[in-house]
Amino acid sequence: MLSSSQIKAARALLGWSGTDLADKSGVGITTLRRYELQEGIPSANTSVLMLIKRALEDAGIQFTGDPLVNPGVVLHLSPSA
Repeated sequence: MLSSSQIKAARALLGWSGTDLADKSGVGITTLRRYELQEGIPSANTSVLMLIKRALEDAGIQFTGDPLVNPGVVLHLSPSA
């Protein structure tokens, strides 16, 4: 799982707007904004959270730690970056 703070941090590391993540994940921008406003793990359909997670991971994000206790993200830059 992932927390709302991890979603926001991952977007910041990638320099993505909410619209960018919505486009890349296939999740509506309104849904994404609602998730980001929540604390901890968003009250969401698991399959929707997995779409968000997959889009961020495909862009080089690694989620670390426990999403409730010590959530973290790491950006792995491609060798060409």
